[in-house]
Amino acid sequence: MTIEQPSAADTAHGSGRDWFRGAVVYQIYPRSFADSNGDGIGDLPGIISRLDYLHKLGVDVVWLSPIFTSPQDDNGYDISNYRDVDPIFGTLEDLRELTEGLHERGMKLVMDLVVNHTSDEHPWFVESRSSKDNPKRNWYWWRPPRDGVDPGTAATPTPGAEPNNWGSAFSGPAWAYDEVTGEYFLHLFSKKQPDLNWENPEVRAAVYDMMNWWLDRGVDGFRMDVINFISKDTSLPDGPRCDGVLYGDGSPHFMSGPRIHEFLHEMQQEVFDGRDKHLLTVGEMPGVTVEDAVLFTDPAREEVDMVFQFEHVALDQEDGNKWRPKRLLLTDLKKSLGRWQEGLAERGWNSLYWGNHDQARAVSRFGDDGQFRELSAKMLAGILHLHRGTPYIYQGEELGMTNMTFGAISDYRDIEVLNHHREATTHLGHTDAEVLAALAPLNRDNARTPVQWDASRHGGFTTGAPWIAVNPNSNHINAAAQVDDPDSVFSFYRRVIELRHADPVVSHGDFTMLLPDDKHIYAFTRSLPGAAMLVLGNFSSEVRTAGLRDGVWAGAAQVLGNYPDDASLRLRPWELKVLHRSS
Repeated sequence: MTIEQPSAADTAHGSGRDWFRGAVVYQIYPRSFADSNGDGIGDLPGIISRLDYLHKLGVDVVWLSPIFTSPQDDNGYDISNYRDVDPIFGTLEDLRELTEGLHERGMKLVMDLVVNHTSDEHPWFVESRSSKDNPKRNWYWWRPPRDGVDPGTAATPTPGAEPNNWGSAFSGPAWAYDEVTGEYFLHLFSKKQPDLNWENPEVRAAVYDMMNWWLDRGVDGFRMDVINFISKDTSLPDGPRCDGVLYGDGSPHFMSGPRIHEFLHEMQQEVFDGRDKHLLTVGEMPGVTVEDAVLFTDPAREEVDMVFQFEHVALDQEDGNKWRPKRLLLTDLKKSLGRWQEGLAERGWNSLYWGNHDQARAVSRFGDDGQFRELSAKMLAGILHLHRGTPYIYQGEELGMTNMTFGAISDYRDIEVLNHHREATTHLGHTDAEVLAALAPLNRDNARTPVQWDASRHGGFTTGAPWIAVNPNSNHINAAAQVDDPDSVFSFYRRVIELRHADPVVSHGDFTMLLPDDKHIYAFTRSLPGAAMLVLGNFSSEVRTAGLRDGVWAGAAQVLGNYPDDASLRLRPWELKVLHRSS
């Protein structure tokens, strides 16, 4: 019999509904984590072999990106069977062993739930496309061509014949023509990812049944992919189109649509209500506002525990276009994160993250991945984790892994990158060199290079040929060099996590932003009656002094820092300093 141990978050701050306030989540992107069989793709046995590593790090929850059966058009976010494991990752028995192994070590398992869309190879869609009168036809969004326009063929569709002008997130139109029935189906992402029609109660019932099946197998919750896209304006109107852009912006008609709160509350009732286990629900919600998030995460409304918002990871992009990167201003970052802290202070809860499988590496994006890589990686950890909210660590972040240098388009694997390169060089008139330069800073493959376990060939990730190249800096940035080094980035992450577990000021205290106009120093306080914490971070390679009154924090103890202790307000390059006082 497996005996589940309480997590550190449960032990430190109780095991009630808000247990996650003291928790830290670790995201695993399975194909890039650890390969056990030499096929070059990470798998479940590989993850199982590293459970003691995760336990030593001290995290409470492991979020697993999709491992379901999939054609892998979008690396698993195109699911063809929700109730089985793709053979490239292992078996259901492997997943059971992983779940039990996590529980034995006091960690929970959260699965990635992708139900805005399925794969076009899912049996639901195979039935849906077979004929207009198939019982599952209305499980997806089907529409005829525009009046009076010949759609052409599936291979050479007529531009402008689509039911509306929406563009796909992965380039091209958001509609694909199906010659069998002479209609288009909606796909907000790849054309192999048709959108489910959540207006149909049969769809919702099937999804809830599947979720209950996984919870009954021991899973502890779900991270829900683009979950605020599931409710759409059923009229599917055209979206606004900007000059120089090929397609319209449909987001006003599918982001946080008219029935989204109804659907999420229904999900809570049909899946989570009545279960005595402490579960976690996280909604990934592009375009969500602070005001929306308060509603989504208010416990009284019973929708989700927290949301992933994208505001702070769009600040280094022109007009939100990741292929037009710009310099990030620290004042903008503080304004954004501070507004989310303030907006969810009374109701709701924040997710805290620098990176994930869809973002560039944190130390390359927000820190200095050259001379000050280790210092800035530690500083970023402290700044993020000491905000009010639940922090997320993306695999390799705890090692200070950096962005990758990709020399040619053939080095990339991400469908988003490949589609954009094709569209930009064929339809938008850009050269290969121009597009590659624009891709480099923020592409998703930066985060998807394999975890660097040691200095051996392929960083110890695989004995075969990796599905994507390992960063050559694995010869000095790797887990083996860090896990037993008390001064390493890994060991610093352990200290940050321990502080969250030990100090209720971190998990439950109020948040107050300081020095909002300082261009180099990030400063804030956390407080509870009788205790307060000052957090200072220098986002520069120069010595800076925080413009605060020294006397207020005179005698305070330094509880965390990435330099030798110095309780002054003087900050060395990329220094983190955390002071604690009792009143």
